[in-house]
Amino acid sequence: MLLKYFWAIVVLVGLVSYLPTANGQGVNNVANIEGISEFRLENGIPVLIFPDDSKPQFTVNMTVLVGSRHEGYGETGMAHLLEHMLFKGTERHKDIPALLKERGVLNMNGTTWFDRTNYYETLPAGDENLEFAIRMEADRLLNSLIRAEDLASEMTVVRNEFEIGENDPNSILMQRIMATAFEWHNYGKSTIGNRSDIEQVPVENLRAFYEKYYQPDNVMVVVAGKFDQDKALEYLEKYFGTLKLPSRELPKTYTAEPVQDGERVVVLRRTGDVQMVGIGYHVPSAADDDFAALDVLGTILEMTPSGRLYKSMVETKIASSVSTTLIPGHDPGYLMCFATVPKSGDLEVAKSTLIGQVESIGENGVSDAEVERAVLRLQKQRERQFADSETTAINLSEFYGYGNWKLYFHYRDQLEKVTVADVKRVAQEYLLPSNRTLGLFEPTSNPIRAKLPATIAAQTMLADYSGRESIASGEEFDPTPANIEAMTTKGKLKSGLQYALLPKKTRGEVIIANGKIHFGNLDSLQN
Repeated sequence: MLLKYFWAIVVLVGLVSYLPTANGQGVNNVANIEGISEFRLENGIPVLIFPDDSKPQFTVNMTVLVGSRHEGYGETGMAHLLEHMLFKGTERHKDIPALLKERGVLNMNGTTWFDRTNYYETLPAGDENLEFAIRMEADRLLNSLIRAEDLASEMTVVRNEFEIGENDPNSILMQRIMATAFEWHNYGKSTIGNRSDIEQVPVENLRAFYEKYYQPDNVMVVVAGKFDQDKALEYLEKYFGTLKLPSRELPKTYTAEPVQDGERVVVLRRTGDVQMVGIGYHVPSAADDDFAALDVLGTILEMTPSGRLYKSMVETKIASSVSTTLIPGHDPGYLMCFATVPKSGDLEVAKSTLIGQVESIGENGVSDAEVERAVLRLQKQRERQFADSETTAINLSEFYGYGNWKLYFHYRDQLEKVTVADVKRVAQEYLLPSNRTLGLFEPTSNPIRAKLPATIAAQTMLADYSGRESIASGEEFDPTPANIEAMTTKGKLKSGLQYALLPKKTRGEVIIANGKIHFGNLDSLQN
């Protein structure tokens, strides 16, 4: 199953084999794995070197360990907004897209996800281009302008992305399922952010967020493709290795999503041309040994035309399409399965069939042929990436965000070991009704919405409020036992009822009465 992501740009992963040996001044070689070498600059910044002479081009990718997982109250979408803002330039590099185009850039982009943000450009091979790309990335890491006028223009671009997602049934249903499944962890909040946060974030807050996370102690750089390795290390040390480390220590995120204790359901009613049903389950993080088995499980469900969901739902005309989405992360992630149902179809039948197919694997398991086919498909996907150094550079950042770039190799090693028993076991452990969140998209031509009231400016509204006539005030009273005794009148009625009266002025002229009745005896109150 392809690792597909929502509200962000999709990336795929691949690696090649080549072992660089050169070392630069002030640079330490700390790891060499199958053609990728990790170096540490003098200030501790990790850099990955991946030479590949198959194409006359190279890619520089800078990864900052900040994503929507790190956003606080009122900050949703801030990491993604900053991604846009960093293309607006610095004092030295005033128009980054224009400067890259002048050098014949082949591709440039940035992506934001839960755990990281990355920036990359692919340029024709050459020392001048290589130095420019490394210098520019080091410059915008610390010196991006983050101006109010740029925020005003980019906010509308991001808001347009937000609205595109809001008008996509699959995207919005996925978002609602995640939001319902994650009550506390930020994986339940979309990377694109909340509309009001996007529209109203003060530029001062955005700049403070930038200055907090865009620092040399929170970044990794990858250089991949055709280049002189000694020159690359020289430029990296010159522009990144000389950056001063901040005095602050970044706080660690520590919120853990509690174990789900029962099925959750969310129903989405909007205009639309199709119905949809989706189910999701909490699963381990990308670093967990079970992750590869869950990827195989999702592939067995999704594959076309041999996948279980395709055969049971598409071939039988219950659904027009099916898909699975495995969302890995630094923290425990999520597995989702979806079915698109025509308006004329039976959504209830689709729901029961989808749940039945997914959750029956824990009891009935899968076959050797299914596992073999799924593993082979996942391996072929990886192999198809090997020839592209740009894709390699970009996707090393993905695994760096999960905790360590070497996880890519760990995942491959675990994938090769996945067995029928592993797939059945992870299905038994995670694909449970108590761990399930169900989402339904029910299209309607006339959705009914409650009024969304605005927050009232109470200070302004009540500025001239004078209230009514003051109520009667009470008298000062000395509550000592002697004074209470002196002020109290006691007596007994003919009926035997005892009374005590304590006259005093009270606030609002309120009279308070209190009574106690004794009844019964030991025998009559027994049991």
